[in-house]
Amino acid sequence: MEPTERRLRLGDVTLCLFEWGAPRPDRATYLLAHATGFHARCWDAVIRRLGACHVVAVDLRGHGRSDTPVIRHWKVFGEDLVGIVDELDLGQVTGVGHSMGGHAMTQAAARRPDRFARLLLVDPVIVAPDDRPPLDDEEHPTARRKNRFRSPEEMIDRFRERPPYAAFHPEVLQDYGTHGLRPAPDGDGFVLACPPATEASIYRTSRTNPDILVATRAVACPVEIVRAKEPPPDRSLMDFSSSPTWPQLVSQFPRRQFEDNAEGAPTLEDAGLTAKQEALFVDLL
Repeated sequence: MEPTERRLRLGDVTLCLFEWGAPRPDRATYLLAHATGFHARCWDAVIRRLGACHVVAVDLRGHGRSDTPVIRHWKVFGEDLVGIVDELDLGQVTGVGHSMGGHAMTQAAARRPDRFARLLLVDPVIVAPDDRPPLDDEEHPTARRKNRFRSPEEMIDRFRERPPYAAFHPEVLQDYGTHGLRPAPDGDGFVLACPPATEASIYRTSRTNPDILVATRAVACPVEIVRAKEPPPDRSLMDFSSSPTWPQLVSQFPRRQFEDNAEGAPTLEDAGLTAKQEALFVDLL
């Protein structure tokens, strides 16, 4: 079933979201938030496996069909999710967030504890309290990403064998490419829906929300955290094969469960949705 596409104006930004099914008082609503550089339709492969339910997947600001401003502070992502929950009057929310989306979902659940019934956080990019390096003025490598393609098929073919995209489930890679481009303003092919300058600004500001550790302690609902393997000491800036999440993060949530991927397990950070994640999501239902 194809989703209904909706637009919401929240403050200074217009957000796009996709809705499957309709809310009912006797069942949960699943609110899905993606990782940096992704978009709402990266969840399609999971949603196809869920059966009849109410799902809202969001193009976070800077991504997909939402407005794409340069990002100066990560708190805006959580504030946007709060605005969506309020505007749509969502209740009994199971919030599922991957990477940056998990960070934002934590903030939203802390702000609206009466609206959230459960969280599943997949490597939510909430780091240790002392892991807050100062920002510098160097350009992030993602600012130099190839930004123009003749078609979604060209992008998919280009990424198919390249890390981290080579780890994507084939369905997720197809959805990522199909919905991850916009027609170029000059009419010549397509450009990335998350512009390279915007994506670079998100990575560069990833330590701007230290209050997220205060938010974790205000989350009232049960929380399940899934992490990838531990990063090596010499992890490079563009290595997405290990977890950025603070190993002790689980201790910050009053009600929690922790699942740690074994060494060599499929990467979760910016690598689409693995079969294991899909199973965990279905179990959550």
